[in-house]
Amino acid sequence: MLSQTVEYALRAVVWLAAHEDGQTTHAIADGTKVPASYLSKVLQGLQRADLVLSRRGVGGGFVLARSPRTIRVLDVVQAVDPLVRIRTCPLGNPAHGTGLCPLHRRLDDAIASVERAFGSTTIDELTGSKVNDRALCPAGSLPTT
Repeated sequence: MLSQTVEYALRAVVWLAAHEDGQTTHAIADGTKVPASYLSKVLQGLQRADLVLSRRGVGGGFVLARSPRTIRVLDVVQAVDPLVRIRTCPLGNPAHGTGLCPLHRRLDDAIASVERAFGSTTIDELTGSKVNDRALCPAGSLPTT
């Protein structure tokens, strides 16, 4: 349901929440297992949304623009790949008028539920076990099926 861009953005923001000093793109990429070239684009989107800051010079790098207690997961999602609510029939069926058919009503309800969940979850809540200098999901920590 969520794009790879959103996944990468959330990994980067969680990493930055656990590292108050400036983090280079390569350090974030190594710690989050995100390709550095793709991560650069993701960080630009987060910077445009005023979620991260870029500092130049010694000790520079990327940092969160504000406390992880005030950044919601929804803020990150909307910055890089916004959730889109269904307001009118995607099929353009004039019989639906301004309402939605049962299918599209349910789909929109699901999107609304995701918005509520992400809007009530802060980045700080996602760093409960503190990331420190290890990868977010170290090799061997994921279940195999």
